[in-house]
Amino acid sequence: MLSERQNKLLKMIVEEYIKTANPVGSQGLCDKLKCSSATIRNEMAYLEEKGYLEKTHTSSGRVPSEDGYRYYVDNLMEPKKMTGEDVLRLQRIFNNKQLVLSDVITKSMEIISDITNLTSVVLGSTSAENKLKKVEVVPMDSKNVIAIVITDKGHVEHKELNIGEGVSPNEVKKVVELINKLLVGTPLDEVSSKLEFEIKPIIGNYVKSHEALYQAFYNAFNEFSFKNHMYMSGKTKLLDYQEFDNVKKVKEILNKFDDADMVRKIEADDNDINVYIGHENNFDDDMSIIKTKYKIGDLEGTVAIMGPKRMDYEKVVSLLDYIKKHIER
Repeated sequence: MLSERQNKLLKMIVEEYIKTANPVGSQGLCDKLKCSSATIRNEMAYLEEKGYLEKTHTSSGRVPSEDGYRYYVDNLMEPKKMTGEDVLRLQRIFNNKQLVLSDVITKSMEIISDITNLTSVVLGSTSAENKLKKVEVVPMDSKNVIAIVITDKGHVEHKELNIGEGVSPNEVKKVVELINKLLVGTPLDEVSSKLEFEIKPIIGNYVKSHEALYQAFYNAFNEFSFKNHMYMSGKTKLLDYQEFDNVKKVKEILNKFDDADMVRKIEADDNDINVYIGHENNFDDDMSIIKTKYKIGDLEGTVAIMGPKRMDYEKVVSLLDYIKKHIER
């Protein structure tokens, strides 16, 4: 464990860096800790040796390492009191009797994204149930088509399907007609199950390449169903942070946001508010994710906040705690 002075110093460096994004030097810390710059430099050198601070190439100051953030979250941060304005904005949502619970969750997380300038994610909660209205396909080449799914709420999703060699456009058309005939009006959640139990047994009567076509559409509807239970706000807020001023990096993260398998990794495993920093989160090494699970009756899911490792952990944890308590009460 660190000494009391080292704890204070590390806390000050982490919070100053979160606030300014500038490496922290010894000069401004002397007065606050009432000791000489030589003492501060020695303590900073010790914290660097322990792996909690890192030097930058462009400055003599130090920045927190991933281990430094982890130590700060586990041992030093304190819940931050919410402002009256933030409480009022959220209370307007919680007190709005016209909103269904799922909309309360997504709208409150929109506000959290706005307050923190970070990306918010809701998994497992949707607005009124989406039902299948129509499926269309657009041929791309001999092996691939674009499947377009339209719901009764006007929501449109599309996905490129690889149907393999030797499948004729006419066979694809027959499968789409079959889906539209038997599955229109089915909630998106149930389409995969109905494909398996109602379409799969009879599809061979209509098309030769039934296995490839069935699997392609089954996989697509599984993904559409998951996306139907995913809500994300503030994706582009990452552009406001100097950590993500690299176009290649931003594109990489935005592509992950659109990848259902990657987004599934954000799902929370337990009811605590947990902080995953850098490599701990399995989503992106340059980001931190703070998330928790909620459960109200039969409705359960995950609420999460994502952003750079240099995020205001105290504020985000307090806000998520407030949201969780109010939606579960």
